[in-house]
Amino acid sequence: MARPSLGRIRALVLDVDGVLTDGGMYYGPAGESLKKFNVKDGMGLRLVREAGIALAWITGETSRAVLHRARKLRIRDVFLGVEDKEGTFLRFLKSRAIAPAEAAYVGDDLNDLGAMAQAGLAIAVADAVREVRAAADWVLSRKGGQAAVREVCDELLASRSGTSGTRRSPGPAGGR
Repeated sequence: MARPSLGRIRALVLDVDGVLTDGGMYYGPAGESLKKFNVKDGMGLRLVREAGIALAWITGETSRAVLHRARKLRIRDVFLGVEDKEGTFLRFLKSRAIAPAEAAYVGDDLNDLGAMAQAGLAIAVADAVREVRAAADWVLSRKGGQAAVREVCDELLASRSGTSGTRRSPGPAGGR
């Protein structure tokens, strides 16, 4: 299924809570924050990174769990505790010499709208709030934390190979 502007995307920027996770807030016995990530998203992000697409995560939360997951997936650009997602998004792109028109941003809630407005491709997860879905160029079929990011990754990769969906083997383990 063709998506607007996928072929020109050089950067994929993601919100975390509600996009890479289901948005639930889990706490361990010592009060530590726990998050559930989907391994399918992890593999998709690995494949996108290997295809040369820049990746960044921007979240309003400050969480060790996010840093741990990002480290495992080799995501270098992780911005925690961000109040100004739009400014952070634009600074990240500038640091990589990528025009906003060449970037996709995936969000789910009102604090994502500024970054989405700047992105060449604004994407919302299926369970995003109404305003975010209305502002999106593409509303995914999957909810946050349920392989929604994998849906984006597969379409990005397919746009580069001229196929519908990715079918290649990822090679040795390590992306999950």
